[in-house]
Amino acid sequence: MTDSFTIRSIQAFCYRYPLATPVVTSFGKMLNRPAVFVRAVDEDGVEGWGEAWSNFPAPGAEHRARLVNEVLAPGLVGCKFDDPAQAFETLTEGTGVLALQCGEPGPFAQAISGIDLALWDLSARRQRLPLWRLLGGQSRTIKVYASGINPGGAAQTAEAALRRGHRALKLKVGFGAETDLANLAALRGIVGAGMLATDANQGWSVAQAMEMLPRLAEFDLRWLEEPLRADRPREEWRKLYAAAKMPIAAGENISSVEAFKDVLSEGVLGVVQPDIAKWGGLSACAGLARDILKVGKMFCPHYLGGGLGLLASAHLLAGVGGDGWLEVDANDNPLRDLFCGPVLNVREGTVELGQEPGLGVTPDLSSIERYRTI
Repeated sequence: MTDSFTIRSIQAFCYRYPLATPVVTSFGKMLNRPAVFVRAVDEDGVEGWGEAWSNFPAPGAEHRARLVNEVLAPGLVGCKFDDPAQAFETLTEGTGVLALQCGEPGPFAQAISGIDLALWDLSARRQRLPLWRLLGGQSRTIKVYASGINPGGAAQTAEAALRRGHRALKLKVGFGAETDLANLAALRGIVGAGMLATDANQGWSVAQAMEMLPRLAEFDLRWLEEPLRADRPREEWRKLYAAAKMPIAAGENISSVEAFKDVLSEGVLGVVQPDIAKWGGLSACAGLARDILKVGKMFCPHYLGGGLGLLASAHLLAGVGGDGWLEVDANDNPLRDLFCGPVLNVREGTVELGQEPGLGVTPDLSSIERYRTI
């Protein structure tokens, strides 16, 4: 079977899983867990699966699914491509003016990312290679950490994560110094000498972050993630870096090749975290991940969504190597657990990917039909 493919169909499916306990960040709550899964089929009948980022705003998932189905997919049906990157470039260039006209570069980038991930899965299946191997990986074992630990019930969530095999944790902060520091003390006690990181979700001003830095230093943090808004002037980030005793992490809200080049050219970020379902897919982010490693920074893919995007992120981390961790949300979400394959099986802080072609998973969407909205 040749590497090139002709697209027969592309379809997005949208789901929402209601939460008993909301996922809380410094900027808002998620009352349910959305997922936009994308299926691509070529003229030989080979399928590929991807996922588009769709967490915010609350009705955003349905909008991104409609962008795939009504705007992007019709222009791809019948088109022949040599590889997924060619399709990615065609979509990105072909919709650039439209995304600008309607003020929606983010939703377009996310919808395109979902298609891109599906086409990479399809391409790997055509070549009968696991995706991590197609991306150049030598080892299928990766490190993972439990993420999304809310300020309420943080200790209980962390303890449950350790029982599931995790040995590394990331706590959400930005809820007041008293709450943040108490939770950090509890989690450091739970994880012992294991990896502990924090995520402020862009919640602090530079003054607030500078005030917190010395108080955070005692917890031996592996990184402090997004202490400032992603669009704050670089001099604010540099000021923070100069005072920090732990690495600074960011990347999920950087959405262009040029912006990542700027970040990689300076020393501020020690941990760089592109999100393949939010911008760039694998076509842009696989090369970016290798560039991150080349300049001596740690690559840790950002991810918080359903199972297919999480599994694709795992394959990317295994594919490029390095010493980074995969982010695995600790909160309840069957839209993740049913479709993330081996990532569900955490043992001593690691997971081992399979040898099956592509992602190694073909989702049974009938199992989540009751959550479908589109």
